[in-house]
Amino acid sequence: MVLADQWQLDPVARDRVAQRTLDTLDQLDPQVGRGAVPHLRGQALRVMERYADAIGPLREASSADPENMHIYLALGWCYKRIGRLDMAIESLEDALANDPDEGILHYNLACYWSLVGKTSTAVRYLGQAFDLDPNYRDMVAGERDFDPIRSQPEFLMLTSVIV
Repeated sequence: MVLADQWQLDPVARDRVAQRTLDTLDQLDPQVGRGAVPHLRGQALRVMERYADAIGPLREASSADPENMHIYLALGWCYKRIGRLDMAIESLEDALANDPDEGILHYNLACYWSLVGKTSTAVRYLGQAFDLDPNYRDMVAGERDFDPIRSQPEFLMLTSVIV
């Protein structure tokens, strides 16, 4: 999963590996890894692009490990892909309660708010992401999630570089 964006696996091979993961997890004692097993199950389903199926295990994992922001990021990813931006936003806002200094949470929230057309909210989260990690500025130009607000004055003011 780590390098999936740069080197995509053939979907058949990807799904075979993910299914092997699911089969292995099915063999574990249910008491082992109370939060880890559903997290891994959700991630395997997410890799297989079975986003709706991944949500249940990921929600279970978030209940068992509510401070793990990676679970909330995965939930947001899945909700976005099934057209539930409201739930994607809610998931990441839940994560912010535990990790308010994680730039990736602010950045992704900016993306999701942009997709629902809430420019001011998106710009606020994006500005917080920039404050936490200026490297997020480098990602904005190629981020299609900002297309709905890219021409808005607030967005332009935040993303303009003054020399």
